[in-house]
Amino acid sequence: MAQTDTPYRAKKHGYSSTQIALHWTVAILVVANALIGDAMANVFRASLRGEEVTNWGPAYMHAAIGLVILLVMIARLAARLNRPVEVAPDSPHRLLKVLATINHWAFYALLLAIPVLGAVAWFGGVAAAGDLHRLLIWVFWVLVLIHVGAALLHHFVLRDGLIRRMIRPTGGT
Repeated sequence: MAQTDTPYRAKKHGYSSTQIALHWTVAILVVANALIGDAMANVFRASLRGEEVTNWGPAYMHAAIGLVILLVMIARLAARLNRPVEVAPDSPHRLLKVLATINHWAFYALLLAIPVLGAVAWFGGVAAAGDLHRLLIWVFWVLVLIHVGAALLHHFVLRDGLIRRMIRPTGGT
């Protein structure tokens, strides 16, 4: 009896509907959290200085959204590990494949580390964790620019249809 890869463990050409939903959910949550990030930072600094804080709403909302991002990223990582996706499988551009792989795994690492550091800063009152949280957010936004730029390069210059993989699911959930 020949041994074959099970369908769910074999690398797929495109993403499943679950992976696509998790991707766009994280994107929306990250943008929402970015919009209230400065308000959270102001509350955090004021509370560390022992000042009276009257507007806790943005801080609680930012922390709650951060927790949801962490949970969705854990689900997203599990989905990715259970259903591996080949990065740019038809691309003759080997360097682009390597860079895409690095970028994707850096996203996973950052989107797991950033909420954890934020929680350590907020719940533990650790200013250094807050500083690292903010620094990694800037690194994250640089990766977002690279990611979006690469998607646009594939769509408008290389015209290889790669961007459709994160819009239209292929095989399985």
